[in-house]
Amino acid sequence: MAIHFDKRVTGINISGIRKMFEGAGPGAINLGLGQPDFDTPQHIKDAAIRAICEGFTGYTVNMGVPELRDALSEKFSNENGLSYAPSEIMITAGASEALHIALQALCGPGDEVLVPDPGFVSYSALAKLAGASPIGVPLGEALKYDPEKLKDYITKKTRVIVLNSPSNPTGMVQSRKEVKAISEIATDRNITVISDEVYEHFIYDGQHHVSPALFSDNVVTVNASSKTYSMTGWRIGYVAARPEYTEQMLKVHQYVLACACSISQKASLAAITGPQDSVIVMREEFRRRRDYLIKELKAMGVPCVTPTGAFYAFPKVGDEEEIVAELLKKGVITTPGTSFGNYGKGYLRIAYSTSMTNLERSVAIMKTIF
Repeated sequence: MAIHFDKRVTGINISGIRKMFEGAGPGAINLGLGQPDFDTPQHIKDAAIRAICEGFTGYTVNMGVPELRDALSEKFSNENGLSYAPSEIMITAGASEALHIALQALCGPGDEVLVPDPGFVSYSALAKLAGASPIGVPLGEALKYDPEKLKDYITKKTRVIVLNSPSNPTGMVQSRKEVKAISEIATDRNITVISDEVYEHFIYDGQHHVSPALFSDNVVTVNASSKTYSMTGWRIGYVAARPEYTEQMLKVHQYVLACACSISQKASLAAITGPQDSVIVMREEFRRRRDYLIKELKAMGVPCVTPTGAFYAFPKVGDEEEIVAELLKKGVITTPGTSFGNYGKGYLRIAYSTSMTNLERSVAIMKTIF
């Protein structure tokens, strides 16, 4: 019996990142998955345990528990200089759901979504699931958006520009000037910017995170506790936007999920309002690993733009499929650049979110290949 599947699903592939992760043998060093190797801080785990013991295990309101949205409103004000009321913030199942409901609310057949190329694998796939067409915008040698070149890809069908700074997979950070220019372009053309800010706390070398929402109301801000507090498996994120956006996204959220996990919401509240020491410790350790990895790559003669944020390096390696296969044979998982778009060809993504010991072992293996 022939089964009919919709082209929105058949037209996308399994994530190249997950494919490498789940297909690796035992004992392999994983430089392919963007996940901090730190444990979730104890005070966050304690909050989750309390929630369970106190019976906070039922549905919450669709938008998320009020205390968490209050805390995030303060976070946006204190850390980002943004004025989001608690009623403009929705708690989601990670940043992934936030991206999904935003694109579902904003796009449909015939619409276009501008995505960075190379860019995170979910952007193009989620645009297609919404019925829209993802349009890859080449990042060039600098591995980040050039606002002037971005204009060349805007058409009457463009509904969304996806901005990811710091970036996965390149590790690059857009400057304040660039973010402002992109925001102004979107405002002038009545286009929405979906700003993926999950790596905002991992920025190095004196740069600072700048949100496009500082310059435009045409912005949907996506973030999560996942990377900042080493809570990837807790699946807790949030999306903030003006009421006209939130009203439509809430409809999708209600039917897709109903509400985020009650226990994870209590844990996220403890993360947002509690001590931030662990974030600083992680950032400094990632900086140390980055410096080591970039130094070793350059010593091997492998060109790599020094990443200024997140925890990824994106070196230019030539035949990336062959390099990935050779490394995998020797027990090191990496991700080919083509997993992130056509312009990722010739590149390799290395996640330095693993231990220094694993990095050193991996570099020793790389020296036998490069």
